[in-house]
Amino acid sequence: MAEQQGRAAPDAVLTRIGQVVMLHHAGDREEARHRLLGLWTEIGEHGDPLHRCTLAHYLADTQDDPEDELAWDLRALTAAEEARGDRPDGFGDAREVRALYPALHLSLATDYAGLGRPDAARAHLSRARGAARALADDTYGEGVRAAIRRLEIRLEESDRPPGGGWRPPGQRQ
Repeated sequence: MAEQQGRAAPDAVLTRIGQVVMLHHAGDREEARHRLLGLWTEIGEHGDPLHRCTLAHYLADTQDDPEDELAWDLRALTAAEEARGDRPDGFGDAREVRALYPALHLSLATDYAGLGRPDAARAHLSRARGAARALADDTYGEGVRAAIRRLEIRLEESDRPPGGGWRPPGQRQ
């Protein structure tokens, strides 16, 4: 048995989510949204928190309306909070759930920046940066940290006055 060999059995729902995400990455956003919403209906508002977190996180990326994207990302964060160590099958251990937080907060920071809410964006960006310390130095961790830095630069640039002139911190034009 896989459990006896120190590995948890594959999670069929997460596998199904991953298959739909591949469809989305291949360019079929509308079909991916339709299938992810079908999975959301199947799992339900009170289904497994890790499943809801993962689903909501990817559903956010398929939204056309920025407010809808924010709503799905907020659902993902709420489900992650519920998922901490909550799963009997070993998939929800604290380390795995902790690895979700940098991407969840980065998504929220990006949402808020896009909606013209820089203070909320900076707050979530700060949380993403702090949570990213728990990530490994692998491709995923490096990618998340690079995305955090890109958003930091974007927010810094949006703080500069037109023409790029310097102004003391806290002073508006």
